[in-house]
Formats: sequence, C-alpha cells, structure tokens
Amino acid sequence: MSRTLVIGDIHGGLKAIEQVLERAKNTLKDTLIFLGDYVDGWSQSPEVLDFLIDLSEKQNCIFIKGNHDELLLDWLQDNHEHLNEEMWFKHGGKATVDAYLNVSSLTKQKHIQFLKSLQNYYLDEQNRLFVHAGFTNMNGVKLEFFPKLLYWDRTLWEVASCLDEAIDVNSEWYPKRLKIYSEIYIGHSPISKTEKVAPLFKNSVWNLDTGAAFKGALTIMDIDSKEFWQSDVLSELYSNEIGRN
Repeated sequence: MSRTLVIGDIHGGLKAIEQVLERAKNTLKDTLIFLGDYVDGWSQSPEVLDFLIDLSEKQNCIFIKGNHDELLLDWLQDNHEHLNEEMWFKHGGKATVDAYLNVSSLTKQKHIQFLKSLQNYYLDEQNRLFVHAGFTNMNGVKLEFFPKLLYWDRTLWEVASCLDEAIDVNSEWYPKRLKIYSEIYIGHSPISKTEKVAPLFKNSVWNLDTGAAFKGALTIMDIDSKEFWQSDVLSELYSNEIGRN
C-alpha cells in the first residue's frame, strides 16, 4: 500500500533523514513531500542534496523551497544582492560553506539546478497545502503578492498557535487563512530548540519543524494516519558539532 509521507526541516542532517526513512519503512511506492530547509546547520548539506536528488530518481518526491535553500542558491551563484552573509553564517550558513570546500564544480552545478527546481508550495487533491513557512494573503497561496513570504513569513503559525480555541470556526472572528485549506503542513518555525518534541497540530496547521537544526529530532509523518517517526536528536547524531545551537 502506498502512503504519502511529509518530512520536516533537515538542515544538513543526512544521518537523520536516513534514520527516519528507515524507521518509517519507506518504500518506493510511497510519495515523499519535503517541506524545505535541506541545508544549513549540520555538516552534511551537500550530502543531503545528493541524497535527495538520488532519491527522487527512484520514487515520487515533492520538494518545497525553504528560506535556507534560497540562501544557499544565492551563495552558489555568487548572488550577494539579497544575501547577508554575516547573518547567514550565524544561522547555519558557515557549516554549509565549510562543507562545500571539497565539493566539485560539477556537483555544485547539479545542486544549483536542484535548488532552482524547488516548489514554493504544493496542493494535493484533498485541498491539503504543503508550504515551508506560511502565507499572508487572505485568499490563499495562489494570490500571495510576495512569493518569498511563502518561505519566510511566520505569521500563519503565530495565528494558528495563539488563536483562542473557544472561537467557533464559523465565527466572523475566525481567521480566514485557516479556513481555506483542509489541512496545512509547514516547517520553518521550530516547536522546540532544546528537546525532542512531537509534531504539533493547531487549528488546521501541522508544524513538522521539530528542531532538527538545534537539539531536536527530524520528523516524518503519514498524512493520512497521522502516525509519525523521528530520528535521534541531531545534537547526538553530530555530537562533535554545534549545529545552530
């Protein structure tokens, strides 16, 4: 039986993505939806991209763009117009740059093409939305005026997680953004940076960023059964590194 599995932010943790796919008993019949931020944090960002490219040649994979993926693309293309290297380095970019010291020009070009191919969002046949960060347009992602907000803006999660649960979904005060899609799956906003936590559901939004860039684990979830599996915490998998801590 085929499944659709959604995966949170990886942040250079090759060991973690290998673990969760094994623990979820991934097969070539499964569809994998990756929510972005494949790089920046741990030391294996180039290897993660190689792994994902290879995986996509074997089974159906959907790759969403994360903000860190765009930052890496800017760096690989020597585009410094929108890249604040000092800030990027503080948030995992330094480990990525160091990891690329021994990567060939041919491989870099392959990674550039992969990063250019990433989707801003994905909508399935059941009106379930998959997006890295969120969206701001009250009529949905297709009308988002500034596409970068799809992988940078955090207000969707802030609204979903802070909304008074006493407000009825049919109330005029219930946020319109939370009623457009049957479910929304996001990463980007870590649920915890200090411990292993489960994915969190709030008002139609599933947050799959369980802090893999920090001291949390990577999460993979079956979107139909809601069963999920997690890696070991990445600060233990990469015990000689600091990640984004």
